[in-house]
Amino acid sequence: MKKTLFALLVLALIVHSCKKKEPVDIVVINANVYTVNNAFEKAEAFAVKDGKFVAIGTSDEIGERFSATEIIDANGKTIIPGFIDAHCHFYGLGMNQQYADLRDTKSFDEIVEKLLAFQQEKEQSVILGRGWDQNDWEVKTFPDKEKLDKLFPDTPVVLERIDGHAYLVNQKMLDMAGITGETEADDGEVVLKDGKPTGVLVDGPMSLVDAILPPPDKEMQINALKDAQQICFGYGLTTVNDAGLSRETIELIDSLQRMNTLDIRIYAMVRNSEKDVNYYLSRGIQKTDKLDVRSIKVYADGALGSRGAALKTPYSDQDGHYGAMVTPVKNIEALAKKIAASDYQMNTHAIGDSANVAVLRAYAGALNGKKDRRWKIEHAQIISPEDFDCFEQGIIPSVQPTHATSDMYWAGDRLGEQRLKGGYAYKTLLNKAGVIALGTDFPVEHVNPFYTFYAAVARKDLEGYPDKGFQPEDALSREEALRGMTIWAAYSNFEEDEKGSIAPGKFADFIVLDKDIMEASLEEIPGMKVERTFVGGKKVY
Repeated sequence: MKKTLFALLVLALIVHSCKKKEPVDIVVINANVYTVNNAFEKAEAFAVKDGKFVAIGTSDEIGERFSATEIIDANGKTIIPGFIDAHCHFYGLGMNQQYADLRDTKSFDEIVEKLLAFQQEKEQSVILGRGWDQNDWEVKTFPDKEKLDKLFPDTPVVLERIDGHAYLVNQKMLDMAGITGETEADDGEVVLKDGKPTGVLVDGPMSLVDAILPPPDKEMQINALKDAQQICFGYGLTTVNDAGLSRETIELIDSLQRMNTLDIRIYAMVRNSEKDVNYYLSRGIQKTDKLDVRSIKVYADGALGSRGAALKTPYSDQDGHYGAMVTPVKNIEALAKKIAASDYQMNTHAIGDSANVAVLRAYAGALNGKKDRRWKIEHAQIISPEDFDCFEQGIIPSVQPTHATSDMYWAGDRLGEQRLKGGYAYKTLLNKAGVIALGTDFPVEHVNPFYTFYAAVARKDLEGYPDKGFQPEDALSREEALRGMTIWAAYSNFEEDEKGSIAPGKFADFIVLDKDIMEASLEEIPGMKVERTFVGGKKVY
């Protein structure tokens, strides 16, 4: 009997010792993992194979079950899904690295200094710059071209406002584009002084300049995309929604991704040109693991900062001025019906309350009876109280929290106290829509997603102003903010089954943080850093 028991014990030990662990590529242990799943569960460890998560659990569970080529001991560091920027201009960010950077300038004289230094270094045949914002200057009026004309009389200059809805150009550029004081601009404005152009072009007339600017060569375009990727990976962004790309740029991105020159995942919104729209609608959704082309980006109106946003009643600081619709309402309605007949989304930039209601009505008319289309309002910035309920019909607000903390200094002047209450109302929008997608609109705002998180939760600028937050009743909780930057952003792209949370079967897109984003003090959030970024299990930063 004793011999039999001994033999059975030996056999059990042999079987146990022979039990093989499942081989995987990466095992991460001893981590503080926020999975961002439906229950917002936490974990300690996970395994990755072939670029996807295969299991999540405790360190003991994962260690006993798997053997790995690489074992990462996180030493208690916080790990979350890779950030998804639900609205940005990725290609634009990269191109900005090739131009004069005018962000954070405090006066027009500072812009002139930057341009002189830039031109001395680059010696460009056309001087291009972006990022100026007169609202950050002591004199908050639009600049004019006088100094540019003196310094660069024979070199065309085009300086794009931070929101992308205004140019400042010199006389040389005006002459080349054929713009005079008589130029008609129903869809924008040629700003005049004493009947003559000041050099400021708002919205529509900008296209006259765009039409004659020499296109960037292929080398510059590739460098731009690579530069933008490097910046984004450093901030933990693993997917970006680029709001408005040409077919040419989309195809370049696809080719670079297929050659593994670009690893970042891109949700590409097709720009609203008839040729590009027809091309993609006729071919249906274009999808790879790295690229998703399934939406059309439309502009309803301009921006609030340049008084181009379309309002129901006049601007409080400019009598009789309502802003303007960049795309006429009838055209939006026709396009909505055209897109509704396809599998594509319609994602429309709408800032002012008039633009928002026009788009919401167009969506309702086109989507009547159509389920789960997940069309988006990009920005959804100023909403009338009676129009919030429209978001209960499956329309997703895609918003940028740092817009609230950037605009709060002057938005009240534009809108008046009562109308401002319907502005930047993220909690209200979430309560109506059930989800909210968060982004930055970079390079209009900074790329840093921790600024997004902080602005959404604290409703303060980076100096901690105002003390109690800007319209704090519309702040999001930390969990809501993190969901908006991960799983809800993925949902808005029809990608919730492949990314946005740490779960078996999803892409192993994750980031390691230097602090716990859910527990650190709010004051620490803007200064947080990403220590490592992984896309499909590959360390890219």
